[in-house]
Amino acid sequence: MASKEIKQVIDDTINSYSDKLRDISLEIHDHPELGNKEYKAFKLLTDFLEEEGFTVDRGVVGLETAFTAEYTNGKTGRRVGFCSEYDALPGVGHACGHNLIAISGVACALAMKELLEQGLLSGSVVLFGTPAEESSNAKVKFVETGKIQQLADFAMMLHPLTTGGCFFNYLALDSVLIEYFGRQSHAGASPWDGINAVDALMQGFDNVGMMRQQTLSTNRIHGIIKNGGQSPNVIPNYASAYFYARSVTRAQLKQLKVQLENCFKAAALASGCEIKLSWSPFGQVDDVFTNEEFALNWMKHMNAEGVTFSTRQEEESVTSGSTDMGNVTYALPGIHAGYAIGTTAANHTVEFTTAAATLEAHEKTLQACRCLALTAADVFEDDDLFDRATAYFKKGKSQ
Repeated sequence: MASKEIKQVIDDTINSYSDKLRDISLEIHDHPELGNKEYKAFKLLTDFLEEEGFTVDRGVVGLETAFTAEYTNGKTGRRVGFCSEYDALPGVGHACGHNLIAISGVACALAMKELLEQGLLSGSVVLFGTPAEESSNAKVKFVETGKIQQLADFAMMLHPLTTGGCFFNYLALDSVLIEYFGRQSHAGASPWDGINAVDALMQGFDNVGMMRQQTLSTNRIHGIIKNGGQSPNVIPNYASAYFYARSVTRAQLKQLKVQLENCFKAAALASGCEIKLSWSPFGQVDDVFTNEEFALNWMKHMNAEGVTFSTRQEEESVTSGSTDMGNVTYALPGIHAGYAIGTTAANHTVEFTTAAATLEAHEKTLQACRCLALTAADVFEDDDLFDRATAYFKKGKSQ
């Protein structure tokens, strides 16, 4: 376990930056930017980190608003990576609290840098600036290019929620565009000459509905019609829909995707249409493989600050959304820790947007950061903890 001196340095460092971090958080919150267009947030974060002595690399992994900020004391040791997010949602702004996620990564990185500078730890810290979590999932690119594995031995991040915890089920996710191509004809005079793309689409929807009984209750399938024809008097030659498929594990998602494809392919066969299925060009989002050792350590530190959590069994019964941090946790031992910010509002609502700007949310973010930085320091200091976390990662997640 990290020494009292290390804990004091972490607390003092993060607390000393509180006002500046609050300013950054509110600036990001009050100027929401969509994924891959987070130009103000990107400049704000990278300029600040550079001023604080980090080596900043901008526009990494081929993404304009992605970055890394690294500090090393030149000594052989462990390498921790933290993740910041800073994109907003259309229409509701920072309804997932990414302004808080942005500063949480910065706060943890500042604390670890101070420990490295003082020679209390050996190794390096890197902050990964990961844009577009709500859309094109930049962390997938960080993993696919090997960037995150090159710079870190383990990875951590925090996420604001209504209820805190580490063992929620964050689902594996992929999305697909379904397109049907038929043949136009006059709907009144000669409908038999047409091949109705909308009929195929509706059949596909029906097939999915009937498939639900034969799929796992934890699976999620949801979609919308993007193009349903232009005129009722014309047999439509084109129709399209956009679907999400989610499962508790990436192996289960692989199976679900085959079932979903078959639903729409069968409709194409029955209607005589041609079909085109286009899965996300940004890659599949994996479920989160929570490292048990990191999670229990962080929760213990949070408990020491008076924060309580539901039981692990209760947490594991909760099916949540999806995050590209899942891909990171399959590449490195990692944790995606959730903490409460003092609101009953759900994420992705305007009420949560309001809550993400409150002083209470800021203070609870810094509390979670102090505990996460302390967990990272424990991993640096405690060989047994690091070995257990590595062994847990290598064992893999049950699929």
